[in-house]
Amino acid sequence: MHRLINALTSALALSAALAFTPTAVHASLPGHVDNAEPLLIAHRGASGYVPEHTLAAYWLAIEQGADYVEPDLVITKDGVLVARHENAIALLNADGSLREATTDVADRPEFASRKTTKTIDGVALTGWFTEDFTLAELKTLRARERLPALRTANTRFDNMFEVPTLNEVLDLVKQANERRRQQALSRGGLKALLKVKPIGVYPETKHPSYFASIKLPLEEPLLRTLARHGYHHKGDPVIIQSFEVANLKALSRKTSLRLAQLLSNGGQPYDFTVAGDRRTYADLATPAGLKEIAGYADGIGAHTALMIPLAGGRLGTPTTLVRDAHAAGLTVHGWTFRAENQFLPNEFDSSANAGDWGDLAGQILAFLRLGLDGIFTDHPFLGRQAIDQFTRD
Repeated sequence: MHRLINALTSALALSAALAFTPTAVHASLPGHVDNAEPLLIAHRGASGYVPEHTLAAYWLAIEQGADYVEPDLVITKDGVLVARHENAIALLNADGSLREATTDVADRPEFASRKTTKTIDGVALTGWFTEDFTLAELKTLRARERLPALRTANTRFDNMFEVPTLNEVLDLVKQANERRRQQALSRGGLKALLKVKPIGVYPETKHPSYFASIKLPLEEPLLRTLARHGYHHKGDPVIIQSFEVANLKALSRKTSLRLAQLLSNGGQPYDFTVAGDRRTYADLATPAGLKEIAGYADGIGAHTALMIPLAGGRLGTPTTLVRDAHAAGLTVHGWTFRAENQFLPNEFDSSANAGDWGDLAGQILAFLRLGLDGIFTDHPFLGRQAIDQFTRD
């Protein structure tokens, strides 16, 4: 009888572990202020290695050790959330040359008539925009490297990948989590299985005020899609982020999923501009501003310059932002850490060539020593090495 009970208990435990839901492992999730190991957030996937916001970029990020993948979300004409850095999928300069082309749409004569000029967050832009395409039309396009002059190696993957939907990204993450659990089970049994930490998703709502103004709000489709994939609770491995404030406040009343207020090193949230609110991101980064953020969000995503400003191109004196945010009960995730010399403080450069990789680990370590809870990086492999070194030290 005892053997039968033990066998049944083991079987039930195994079934519960294999019947994974995001909530089931919330106690082991990273990302809290007191977490020993900082989160590694793959910024737009492994975008330093392959074109950003492609399933290949998210898959590679997971293989390189990312804790979370970060899809920026915009929407199609028929209301489907897709992963693009901007709703503009190709823009034109005044002279007609291309910039910020993340798809081949400008080379597609069947979509030439879709070129238009719009005002997005107060800026007039000419090009092609996701909200003017159905998902079926968007799926005929192919992704391209957004920074071809800087990331020339990535251009070899141009025209190979589709624009993914949020649903496809979540399916990819689900498959990766299932693979991890099966591998853990085969290597170490139930004990190892129960220690598996799920890969999370860190979606950003792009231009929420603009999309609401054209009757294509992002928030409800986002929550519905997340719910279909089993994400409902604060402990689930999802963090929703935004540069605007009003949509995060609205989300805080509709979901218990974690939220993060993004803070830039200049300007103000666009919804503040629309509302006539004169406060800036700098105001939100003060102790009073952080206290307000803590009323609707769980953390902040802070520009590196808000934590360590540059002085003469080199890292200067750290601010108190990380300490102040922690005092308000907020996690702090810093953005964006990139390996190219163009993005690095001067002391971490490797050469005068903007596209060469410098000492990204050195920069990351300088920020982790402030007590950061996580980093956004285009280079998850290098980010993982830096976090592992920091944890060992």
